[in-house]
Amino acid sequence: MDKLRTRTSFTSSKWIATVASLWIQCSCGVDTFSIYSSVLKSSQGYDQSTLDTVAVFKDTGGNAGVLAGLLYSAVTHNNNYCGGFGGPWVVHLAGAIQNFLGFFMMWAAVVGLIKRPPVAVMGLFIFLSTHASAFFTTANVVTGVQNFPQSGGTIVGVMKGFLGISGAIMVQVYNIFCEGKPSNCILMLALLPTFVSIVLMFFVRIYEANIVDDVKQLNSFPIVALIIAGYLMITLLLKNIFSLPLWAHIIMFIFMLLLLASPLGIAIKAQLEDSKRLSQMFSSESNHSKENPAKDTLAYHELPDGEGQVNAALDDKILPYEESMNLLQALRTINFFLLFLATVCGMGSGLAVINNFSQIGRSLHYTAVEVDNLVSLWSIWNFVGRIGVGYLSDYLLHTRGWTRPLLMSISLAAMTTGHIVFASGFPGILYIGSILVGICYGSLWSLMPTITSEIFGVRHMGTIFNAIGLACPIGSYIFSVRVVGYIYDMQATGEDHSCFGTHCFMLSFLIMASLALLGCLAAIALFFRTRRFYQLVVIRRLKHSLR
Repeated sequence: MDKLRTRTSFTSSKWIATVASLWIQCSCGVDTFSIYSSVLKSSQGYDQSTLDTVAVFKDTGGNAGVLAGLLYSAVTHNNNYCGGFGGPWVVHLAGAIQNFLGFFMMWAAVVGLIKRPPVAVMGLFIFLSTHASAFFTTANVVTGVQNFPQSGGTIVGVMKGFLGISGAIMVQVYNIFCEGKPSNCILMLALLPTFVSIVLMFFVRIYEANIVDDVKQLNSFPIVALIIAGYLMITLLLKNIFSLPLWAHIIMFIFMLLLLASPLGIAIKAQLEDSKRLSQMFSSESNHSKENPAKDTLAYHELPDGEGQVNAALDDKILPYEESMNLLQALRTINFFLLFLATVCGMGSGLAVINNFSQIGRSLHYTAVEVDNLVSLWSIWNFVGRIGVGYLSDYLLHTRGWTRPLLMSISLAAMTTGHIVFASGFPGILYIGSILVGICYGSLWSLMPTITSEIFGVRHMGTIFNAIGLACPIGSYIFSVRVVGYIYDMQATGEDHSCFGTHCFMLSFLIMASLALLGCLAAIALFFRTRRFYQLVVIRRLKHSLR
């Protein structure tokens, strides 16, 4: 009765929790570094290598979420919320504090309110500002996976997708309210995500009840997300083709806000359907169990592609261990390091691209407006990769038995092609390359956490996937500083350390293409090592869905 009472409360359901999480995700403003990197570079007197070093602090903060995972496990242990004083909101609050302190101190240094800090101190500021997003994402993703255990790929894709598109959303806000001043963008990032997370954090909670037909309602969120991405792309094209007045920008911004509000309607509809379904389930449960005593057992032993029978004793032995694996146990496995290597090569090279978009565009004679649009387009393609591949991985796993490591290897192969496209340096190539690398980079952010939850279990998912996420800043440092920054500075001339021409980044992209191919091989090895295990995952999901 307590669960039923909770479900009937409008503000207390997993659907409202999902909407609150999505709104927090889309306010984070990730991948906006290229917008304010120029003013950061000029105001602090950095060369390109120093700017890339600061960018590594940014990437480290955004992906060093182990503390967030440990805090989440502590405050949500057994879903008891520490006697009422815990829950995911604690993780959100910690993120909000870091977000405000980091961006505000960075803004103060840029505009001269405080003395120019050393590079290490500026690195600490940007580390705190992006470390906040790791707390937001950990709370939202792990809560979503626990609320929708049968659709891990979809819910991770939706959460990561809205995080990916947050950059494009913040660029729209910046263009209207900050009047093209990059320093104001930093202040906006200090205030807006902090406010949104504090307002919504108490709505993000874990709900244990499972509903058989969750997938139908949950799939509405990716559809709405793709509509939002398409709308943002259309607005960018219109701004490039026409010189729009301020009132047109405001109208388009208001319509974007209405689209962002639409998930609330999905949540209300899903909650009403759940209430009806619950009453039907309570009334027919006893009759159903009498009429179909052996249906669940038979369906459980059937693979979706008819590949034969599975030993139930083996299933019982492996699955409980998989569900309870902690970080130390995961570190003892080869699978952890294969996934880590694939993440270093894929996400690291992808981050190197977005961190240097401004300089890449300048070297190829793109205007500042075109570079800003490319940043927004990157966020959109990143978003499409997270949403689309997240949903696709669930669909292929349930219907075809295709494993997620296989999809990861395909994504890394496509990313290799994208880096080669960038290296060619043909006119307009940044638009084509950003599509390939952006989608593949986003797909990795959807696949990696879901693979983690399936191989190592959900109980310590926040800690383990954030530990693997450390591969991202490690790869960013290798590619951005030791490859891209070093080669760019060798080619740069003049007092402003600038370089123009395709030679500035060609060798860097060829190196990144080679290492992305190495990540593809690591993902293929992971695929062969876990192929049998994923058959058990498919069976387990069928078993739960038929209960």
